[in-house]
Amino acid sequence: MAPTDPRPFAAVDLGASSGRVMVGRVGAGTLDLTEVHRFPNTPVRVGSTLHWDILALYRGVLEGLRAAGRFAGGPPASVGIDSWAVDYGLLDADGALIGNPVHYRDVRTQSAIAKVAGALPPTALYAATGLQYLPFNTVYQLVAAQGTPALAAARRLLMIPDLVSYWLTGEVGTELTNASTTQLVDPRTRDWARPVADTLGIDLSLFAPLRRPGDRAGQLLPEVLAGTGLGGPVPVTAVGSHDTASAVAGVPALGDRFAYIATGTWSLAGLELDAPVLTEDSRRANFTNELGVDGTVRYLRNIMGLWLLQECLRAWESQGRTYELGELLRHAAESAPLRSVVDAGDPEFIAPDRMPERIAEACRRTGQPAPRDAAETTRCVLDSLALAHRRALLDAQRLSGRAVEAVHIVGGGAHNELLCQLTADACGLPVVAGPAEAAALGNVLVQARTAGAVAGGLSDLRQLLCETQDLRRHTPTGDRRTWERAEARITDGRQAHRQKAADKDEPPRGYAIRHLC
Repeated sequence: MAPTDPRPFAAVDLGASSGRVMVGRVGAGTLDLTEVHRFPNTPVRVGSTLHWDILALYRGVLEGLRAAGRFAGGPPASVGIDSWAVDYGLLDADGALIGNPVHYRDVRTQSAIAKVAGALPPTALYAATGLQYLPFNTVYQLVAAQGTPALAAARRLLMIPDLVSYWLTGEVGTELTNASTTQLVDPRTRDWARPVADTLGIDLSLFAPLRRPGDRAGQLLPEVLAGTGLGGPVPVTAVGSHDTASAVAGVPALGDRFAYIATGTWSLAGLELDAPVLTEDSRRANFTNELGVDGTVRYLRNIMGLWLLQECLRAWESQGRTYELGELLRHAAESAPLRSVVDAGDPEFIAPDRMPERIAEACRRTGQPAPRDAAETTRCVLDSLALAHRRALLDAQRLSGRAVEAVHIVGGGAHNELLCQLTADACGLPVVAGPAEAAALGNVLVQARTAGAVAGGLSDLRQLLCETQDLRRHTPTGDRRTWERAEARITDGRQAHRQKAADKDEPPRGYAIRHLC
């Protein structure tokens, strides 16, 4: 029987632009979440390499745990850690970190793409791992690092949340949902894809033993307790350490006929399935089969997401033009709909800098008018994201054979009412927006279930979310044929670029990476 008194759990949620520590109180009929500390995640370029400032992040985690103790009036019942995927830190024989982890947006993996494809054809790699092709997947990072002094000296590799957990507890492990983003895990066996690693010369002994969400990951070290002012012992629980795995666990859906879009820097749009889809059609559609909580599969496509708007805002600010987001969105809502759209999944937009200019260039190259001001650029971004959401969810249903009746938007984009409404209009399905902190809620719920504060499977956890979280519903409006015509513009633009490149005997600009897969 679950205890009636709510218990506090600390969720460490590290995103690509900021980190936060949240305290969730969980009990019978109770689930509330409070942010107690937020801190920036600012990458650092050293020479030609872009790094994560992992020590600054760890300091933010410690400060957050100290704040969690003050807020809860004592130590939390448990701590759970989630973060972005694919990146890792290397430890030497003494367990010391060998340099700051490299950022997934660093260009070093470009040299590894052809090398991996030469050793293991994309069809075989997908059949073995089911992972969407992305040029920064861990497999490409490791192949790019082969022959470097850092990798030669490494005795242990820890994914980012596992690295933070190791510093907190002194114990090592590799949590499965994040491991599945390495492109080195077989989604059918939920274990390492050893033939893939052997073919590519990757030493799997670098990885610590696999953990599942809900496993115990140790307890806070005495020096961590002393530094944070917490009394002990405080257990650390493995959660869905890929933040999207925790976010999907935090989707307040009833039944299984739902789609989700976890929004933030990226949009992760797809379905929750019981088994992976490893067909050649699925590979060509660039869908991924990442592992989720309770034996589920996150069948989804990565879309560039609000990164496009974030980079536009950063570019405008660097030019001395600062916009208040709410006002900008109001002006965007008043701008002409679907005037110009771009392919939000195009690898051309992965790199930072000059985003407004690159969006305008993409519009011109496809015969569309370039946005004339910040409001039109913002409307172009949001229309394009809604189109990408539509495309991904139509493809996911077709490829999996699973029809959906509603779309759940969670994460930061749940606050963006214009994006939510445009997604409902584009998909022709009701959109349920919220919670914005789904990753932290999913993190907390897995901890709470392990501690006995709640019981049951994902459906029971989601029922509690439905009962306790503020949700908004957006009903589709307008003529869906306008979205179909906008989609045709993107399709025609792709075909025109491929033909133009073929005439010049060169890869189409912005499509070279995709062509290799």
